[in-house]
Amino acid sequence: MTRTGGGTPVGELADDRTLLGRTSTAERVADILRNRVAEGYFRPGERLSEEAIGGALGISRNTLREAFRLLTHERLLVHELNRGVFVRVLAVEDVEDIYRTRRLVECAVVRGLGDPPYPLDGLEAAVGAGEQAAEDGTWTGVATANIHFHRELVALAGSARTDELMRGVLAELRLAFHVMDDPRGLHQPYLVRNRALLDALGAGDRDRAERLLAAYLDDSREQLVKRYAHQVAQARP
Repeated sequence: MTRTGGGTPVGELADDRTLLGRTSTAERVADILRNRVAEGYFRPGERLSEEAIGGALGISRNTLREAFRLLTHERLLVHELNRGVFVRVLAVEDVEDIYRTRRLVECAVVRGLGDPPYPLDGLEAAVGAGEQAAEDGTWTGVATANIHFHRELVALAGSARTDELMRGVLAELRLAFHVMDDPRGLHQPYLVRNRALLDALGAGDRDRAERLLAAYLDDSREQLVKRYAHQVAQARP
């Protein structure tokens, strides 16, 4: 399997070639790579190989470089002169800002929902995937399912602009998940809370759902920021 310089498999990107269609564009490539960051395929600090990724997707170097530029603008990648392009390593302040943004957007989405019933199939699938991954002991899978849950939650707003904003924000969040040394302890409590939030929306209780979500995000922010700051301090020479 082809790998990047940091050791992450990129051969699976060949499966994404069909998403590019006949008119390969930098935006579509950026979308594929953003999703791969959100799903945990690329780790913070990893160098991304133009040759490996370009070959896997069957795209030109110029197209890939433009995609890298777009993702650099979104703070998912960084370009280091004479070294290449790397997946960004977040600062503690980045994690705090991610949660400020999430609380503003996600709570506003729930508050602004119309009359029930709500289209909850995507949320149901994400909750089920997380519970199954936990049963299998695959905690990276639980993290991915959690990212999908919140993307589906934001999608209830029916806003392409909000979806686009949160795709980048949640991809950044996954970069913080990567450095945690206890993924089970980090993610397991939120399986139950995802289910509770889904149940509240299923019952059409928008106000209760917003309260649950606000408390969920506040608790998650406090927990993750504390753990992330500890991990960053431990990694310093």
